[in-house]
Amino acid sequence: VKVKIPFGNKYLDAIFSVPKKKLTHGVILTHGAGGDMNFPQLVSLAAYLASHGVLCLRFTCKGLNIAYRAKAYRTVVEYLKLSDDYKLSGVFLAGRSMGSRAAASVIRQLSQDGDDDFIQGLVCLSYPLHRPKLQSKLRNEDLLFIRCPVLFVSGSADEMCEKQLLEDVASKMKAPKKIHWIDKANHGMAVKGRTTDDIMEEINTQVFSWLRENIELEQK
Repeated sequence: VKVKIPFGNKYLDAIFSVPKKKLTHGVILTHGAGGDMNFPQLVSLAAYLASHGVLCLRFTCKGLNIAYRAKAYRTVVEYLKLSDDYKLSGVFLAGRSMGSRAAASVIRQLSQDGDDDFIQGLVCLSYPLHRPKLQSKLRNEDLLFIRCPVLFVSGSADEMCEKQLLEDVASKMKAPKKIHWIDKANHGMAVKGRTTDDIMEEINTQVFSWLRENIELEQK
């Protein structure tokens, strides 16, 4: 289902992937610095989640300014929260690369405003912890503030997320967290000798099983 979400004097293009059965939870998903909501990894994940009963709303927001991206993301969260078509008890924020930074930023803002009851967790695909070869400047400030569960899915050879550095940051986080390493994958989640579909299947099943665990915890 294609929708246009009002954002200031513009609109954000978005697509709902809707499960057949009654749904309780959703995932909002956005892309990295390049590309848009039709980035193959996002399309694949959205279809997988919807086929397993999780609503997925993915959206496009062009712009390389992280504050702008976070503002757009927050607008989408509000839109879904107030939606009459889909009554959800909670939502997980997810993004790829820069999109996951924007998601983390929104969760921090909402928790500081005391408005994070709707947010159930954060999924970071290829979180860009630092610029290539700039390991001294970590983009970890939002992560350290977050309290809701966080899943990282990163390539062990990601040039923007050195394995040891992410593990160090995770150890300092107060939130419940899990890291799933895709062996030998780079920032684009490519691995020599493995097909894209094979890697996507690994990512999709990891994300879904983590979501399911956290939804079950919440419903107990």
